[in-house]
Amino acid sequence: MSIVYACPLSHQLISLSGADKLSYLHGQITQDLNLLSNDNYLWAGHCSAKGKLWGVFKLFSFQDSYYLAGSAAEVERALVELKKYAVFAKVDISLAPQRLIGLIGDDLSAVLAELNIAFTDQANACNFSHGKALKLADNRVLLMVDKQFSLSDKITALDNDALWQQAAILAGEPQLSADAIDEYVPQMVNLQAIGGISFKKGCYTGQETVARMKYLGKNKRAMYIVSGQSESALSEPELERQQGENWRRAGKLIAQSFNEQTKTLTGLVVLPNDTDVTQVLRAKHTPSVELNILPLPYSLEDE
Repeated sequence: MSIVYACPLSHQLISLSGADKLSYLHGQITQDLNLLSNDNYLWAGHCSAKGKLWGVFKLFSFQDSYYLAGSAAEVERALVELKKYAVFAKVDISLAPQRLIGLIGDDLSAVLAELNIAFTDQANACNFSHGKALKLADNRVLLMVDKQFSLSDKITALDNDALWQQAAILAGEPQLSADAIDEYVPQMVNLQAIGGISFKKGCYTGQETVARMKYLGKNKRAMYIVSGQSESALSEPELERQQGENWRRAGKLIAQSFNEQTKTLTGLVVLPNDTDVTQVLRAKHTPSVELNILPLPYSLEDE
C-alpha cells in the first residue's frame, strides 16, 4: 500500500456568510462566483483598485458560506480589505476556525474511501462528515476539517507543510508571501492559466488593469518555477541572472519550500515573460545557491 502523508497546513481560511455574500464577494474578486457550485472549487484573485494582488485563493462553498483558502499573509491582508465595505452589505466576514490538512500520496483511494470522500467524475470538491474536500490533483487532496476530525493510522502525519508546499509549487499554483502582496497584477502570477480570471463577468475591484493587461498585451511578466540545492530556505528572496560577466537583478521569490531530506529548494518567481528558461539564476545574498527554471505544467498562451 502506498504511503499517504497528512500535512498540517499553515494556510488559513476566510469565511463569508449572509444574504449579500454573493453580490458582495462577486464585486471583489477576479472569478465569476456564478460558476461556483457545491461540487467544485475555483481559483480567484483579490486585487486593489490598481489591480495589484492582495492574495490568490482557492474559493469554495460549504453549507451556507463561501470560503477563501490562502497563505497566512494573504488571508491577513485580504480580511482587512474585504471588511472595509462590509458594513454596507448583509455579509459577515471572518477568519474561519476550521483547520486545513493536505493529503498527499501516490494512491489516496483507500484513505478517501475510509473518510467517505467520493469525487464524482466532473467534481473537484465534495462535502464529507467533517467538512469539505478539494481535489487539487490525483495525488493531492485539501481537507477543511472541524475540531472533531482525527486521522486514521493508515495516514502518516507530518509535523510541517514543506512536502505539500513543494508539490503546490511544482504544480505552478500561485501564492504570495508577505513581501509579494500588492506587487503583482494577476496575469504576472499566471492566474489566467489556471482559470482564475473571468473576463466575461461584470465589474470588480481592479478589473480595468486586469482587462488592459489582456486586451492591450501590456503584461510583460510571468511566474516561473525554480529549483536547486541549498542548505536552508532563503531568508532574502532576491534572485539574480547572469548577463555577460555581471549578475543583474532577476526577480523575487514569491513562495518557497525547503526539503530537509534532499536539501532541495523549490520556489516561485516572477520574471520577464521572454526569459530564457535555460539560464541559471542565483540567490543574491547566498550566491552559492543556484536555481534552474523548471517547465510549467500548463500553457501561458492566450486562448
